[in-house]
Amino acid sequence: MINTNISWEKLGLIIKPNSKIQWMSKWTGASFAIKSKQKDIFDIYVTGRDDQNRSLIGIINYNIKSLQVINIDNHPILNLGVRGAFDENGTSYPWLVRNNNKLLMYYTGWVPTVLTPFQNHIGLAERKENEEKFKQTSKAPILERTNEEPFGTGSVCVIKENKKWKMWYTCFLGWEESSNKPKHFYNIKYAESTDGIKWIRKNKTCIDFKDKEEYCIAKPSVIKINNVYHMWYTFRGLEYMIGYASSKNGIDWVRKDEIVRITTSKNGWDSKSICYPHVFKHEKDLYMLYCGNNYGEEGLGLAKLKT
Repeated sequence: MINTNISWEKLGLIIKPNSKIQWMSKWTGASFAIKSKQKDIFDIYVTGRDDQNRSLIGIINYNIKSLQVINIDNHPILNLGVRGAFDENGTSYPWLVRNNNKLLMYYTGWVPTVLTPFQNHIGLAERKENEEKFKQTSKAPILERTNEEPFGTGSVCVIKENKKWKMWYTCFLGWEESSNKPKHFYNIKYAESTDGIKWIRKNKTCIDFKDKEEYCIAKPSVIKINNVYHMWYTFRGLEYMIGYASSKNGIDWVRKDEIVRITTSKNGWDSKSICYPHVFKHEKDLYMLYCGNNYGEEGLGLAKLKT
């Protein structure tokens, strides 16, 4: 079992918005790291925003040892959905799973609405090993609306264990009027699948609000080590912070935010909030990608769990 009761060492800002690269001209947000074929090089799938404030997913190549960006793709790796589809105005929050000769990417689609600012649903795209870009597997989201979950779904984490696929996902609970604009509420729920495409949901909440001040819990990132599931996520009252929970079965979780041991800096790009963690392993170390102030408007950073 990993020792989570120790601090994360911040390794610094690794990338920030670049006006010369359209898909990330305004934001560098929620991201996912997957090992490339090159030693110590990771492909980091980054949620950017263009000058029209649309979320798009692109790739940067990063050396985890030298802490250097090797390359930034000039174009996003997934097109927006067709007009009228759930992802017509944005794709974001990538989570990738290797399955046989394909790379599957679960993502969150965006569509503007009238009485609320937006609506989110989870989509699935795939890419074969010899292909450059991902393609949506369907024009529809993979989690349809239900009577128990009618408002939408968002950021997602998927793990394949033998023949069972496990998903932890953000579920919208509703909208409430506030002084400025409608206020959304969401937490983290659980689903299972035998193929990674069709999912069984039993309305099981994994991480819920701890008090009346919280209203957003999202972006689960789960790792299983020595038969224990570890989840990092983002939660919000006044500002977004990073939380932690553990579980023996991946379904019933115990929140332990007090031992997460990573918080805002005294000044700079992550001094107001930290959010959208993605925890991944390289060799014997655990690393965390996370966003700074205003969901990544000021950049994306990296941390390493101290040993």
